[in-house]
Amino acid sequence: MDGLIAGPDDAPAIRAPDREPLSYAALKAQAAHTGRVLRGAGIGPDDRVAVVLPNGPAMAGAFVCAAPWCAVAPLNPAYKEDEFDFYLSDLDASALVIAEGADSPAVAVAARRGLRIFRLQEGSLAGTFSLSADAEAAAETRGDDATALILHTSGTTSRPKMVPLSQANLRASARNIARALSLSSADTCLNVMPLFHIHGLMAPVLASLSSGASVCCTPGFDGLRFFAWLEAAAPTWYSAVPTMHQAILARAPRNRERIERAALRFIRSSSASLPPPVMTALEETFGAPVIEAYAMTEAAHQMCSNPLPPAPRKAGFVGPAAGPEVAVMNTDGVALEAGADGEIVIRGANVMAGYLANPEANAQAFYGDWFRTGDQGYMDGDGYVKVTGRLKEIINRGGEKVAPLEVDEVLLDHPAVAEACTFAMPHRRLGEDVAAVVVQAEGHAVDADALRAFAAMRLADFKVPRTIVFVDVIPRGATGKIQRIGLASALGLGE
Repeated sequence: MDGLIAGPDDAPAIRAPDREPLSYAALKAQAAHTGRVLRGAGIGPDDRVAVVLPNGPAMAGAFVCAAPWCAVAPLNPAYKEDEFDFYLSDLDASALVIAEGADSPAVAVAARRGLRIFRLQEGSLAGTFSLSADAEAAAETRGDDATALILHTSGTTSRPKMVPLSQANLRASARNIARALSLSSADTCLNVMPLFHIHGLMAPVLASLSSGASVCCTPGFDGLRFFAWLEAAAPTWYSAVPTMHQAILARAPRNRERIERAALRFIRSSSASLPPPVMTALEETFGAPVIEAYAMTEAAHQMCSNPLPPAPRKAGFVGPAAGPEVAVMNTDGVALEAGADGEIVIRGANVMAGYLANPEANAQAFYGDWFRTGDQGYMDGDGYVKVTGRLKEIINRGGEKVAPLEVDEVLLDHPAVAEACTFAMPHRRLGEDVAAVVVQAEGHAVDADALRAFAAMRLADFKVPRTIVFVDVIPRGATGKIQRIGLASALGLGE
C-alpha cells in the first residue's frame, strides 16, 4: 500500500503483548507475498474479500497486506449466520479469510455461496501470517482510485450502506491523523479498538504505519488487562471511544503505580462525544492531554481534531478541521456564519466518492461536492466545531427540538452520574418525549426526581427528561457506541 508502510526497514511496525515485533522490511515483504498468493488463487484487483479474524496483530497484518491488491471488507467475528449471509451477499464477496481452526458460521455461508475460503495461519512474529494457497502469480499494483476497504454503515434506521474507501482516501486520512498528532518513529500506539471498525484500522494502525511509528495490537479492549498492557508496551498514546475511557478510569485507582510509570504523550478519543468531565478526569489521572477528534466512516475516519499543546483544547468541542474542509450549512446547502447551527459538511481527499450501488442515498448525501455528515452543530469564531447531535437523533417533542448531547452533558455533571444517554421515547400526544438512561457512579446514589430537579436548574423545562431509567450497563453496539435510535425499544420502554 504505497505510502502507508513508511518506516525504516529495521524499525518495528507491528507489535503485540508477549510477541516479537514485525519489522517494516518484513511487513513490506509479506504484503508483496500476499499479493502473489491472492493473484495465484484468482483474486483480481476488483474482487472483494471478506475478512473475519479476531482482534490482534494478525488481523492488522492481514488488512495492511491484502488492501493493496483487492477490496478488503472486515466483518465482526461475533455476527450470526444470518448476518454473515446478508453481508457476504451485499458485498458480492469473492472470498473469505478466516483463522485456521476457527469455528465460525461465516465458513458455512461462504461455502454455500461458492466463495474461495482462505485459512489464515498466524506466525510467530506479531502481524505475520500465511494463507492457504495452491499457487502464486505476479501481482500488479493498483491505482489510487482502486477500492482498498469496504465497510458498512451501522444501519440503525435503514438498510446498512456500503462505504468504499480508495487507496487515496486511506492514504490521505492516515497522513491527516499522523499530522494532527505529530506522530514519528518514536511513537507507539496501544490499540484496543476493534479492527473491523474504521477507528481502529485508521488511527492506531494506518496512521502509525504511515509515519514510521509502531502499533501494539491487543486482542481487543479489556479493562482488566489494559494497565498490564500499558506497562508492557510502554506506548506513547492510545485511541479509544468514550465508554472505554470511562472503564479505564474506573480501574485507575487500583493501578496508580503503573500509571505513574506510564509515559503517554497524549490520549486520543473519537467515534462518540467525549463528556467534558471524562476528559478532565483522564488528564488529571494520566497527566497527559486528551485529544478529542471527530470522525466517520465516509471520511475514512478523521474530520476534525483538537490540537496538541500548546494550542488550546476545548472540552465539548471536536476541534478545527484536521484534513478535509469543514463547513456548516443550512437546509438549502448555504454556508452559515460562525455560531450558527446547521448541518456539518465536509469535502477532501479522504472523503469517499459515494456509496456503493445506492444512487438514492448518494442523491441525498451531497450538496454538490460537499458530503453531508448528518450531524448538527456549529463552528465558533476560532474554527472549532461543536457537534450538537445527529439530525436523525434530535428529539421532536411536540415541535420543540431537543439535542440529546446537550442533556447528556448536564446529567453527567451530577456527581452521582457515571454515564448518561438521552433519547427519544414515543409519546401518544407529543410524538416524542425526552428520556434518559443513567449508570450511577460507584459509591453514589440519586433518584429520578432529584436528577430531574438538577437538570431543571440548567435546562428549559421541555428538555428535562420525563423518564429516567437506572441501569448497570447501557446497551451498546458492537464497536462500543451507544445507539440512541431504538434505545427505548431495547429498554422495553413505551407508552
